[in-house]
Amino acid sequence: MERLDQVYVWLINNGIRFFGAIIFLIVGFWLSKFLLKQLGKILKKRNIDPGLITFLRSFSGIALKIVIIISVMGMVGIEMTSFIAVLGAAGLAIGLAFQGSLANIAGGVMILLFKPFRVGDFIDAQGSSGTVDEIQIFHTILKTPDNKVIVIPNASISNNTITNFTKQNIRRLEWKFSVAYGTNFKTARDIIENCIKEDTRILAEPEYFIGLSEMADSSVNILVRAWSSTQDFWNVFFDFNEKIYNAFNENEIQIPFPQLDVHLKNQNK
Repeated sequence: MERLDQVYVWLINNGIRFFGAIIFLIVGFWLSKFLLKQLGKILKKRNIDPGLITFLRSFSGIALKIVIIISVMGMVGIEMTSFIAVLGAAGLAIGLAFQGSLANIAGGVMILLFKPFRVGDFIDAQGSSGTVDEIQIFHTILKTPDNKVIVIPNASISNNTITNFTKQNIRRLEWKFSVAYGTNFKTARDIIENCIKEDTRILAEPEYFIGLSEMADSSVNILVRAWSSTQDFWNVFFDFNEKIYNAFNENEIQIPFPQLDVHLKNQNK
């Protein structure tokens, strides 16, 4: 009975403190979410880079949660001086255990500082291609054209080769068209040139190029290079293939397919 009385007295003396700590924890987490949303809105109004916005929100969210948890521990009577001392002693071990995570934070800072890509750019990194959706504190998130989500650690991206397909305003297109042997090259060239001039999306400068690139086994191959805006790149690429196919058919230019001539010799004498 004496022990139960002690527990009862302890609960009476500390119940309000624990109840207040729980309320503070719930309200603190809700308030942190609200503040992070407001931070995002303010940064967007100031036209801050979207990648920096996601990074700052992620970092601020972690910092706020740590502050709230430490405050709650102080409210319930945990000696913070001892706790901070233990936390500091454990910090080195935690840092060593989470070297990869710290490297990812540093990688994220490097990405935001040097800007090899921004949110909305289409990149290839670590063997994966996609549009940059978010730059978070630990990871960069890509979305592929078929709507898959790829999560890549920032350290891996910042320390390796990155191909940014949309950083420049214009890109060079390249096609290889095959015609049959015996085709008049000038005629084929004129047809291709007319198709280029008819398409206003293909830029006059830099100048386009048309050349005979290869006399292959079954065809004569014509190389075509031209420039368009990055935004129009794929539309121009596919549309131009269709135009050339139709133009060659209309002008009776044969598009060859691989074939092999076999000569049989009569061995009977």
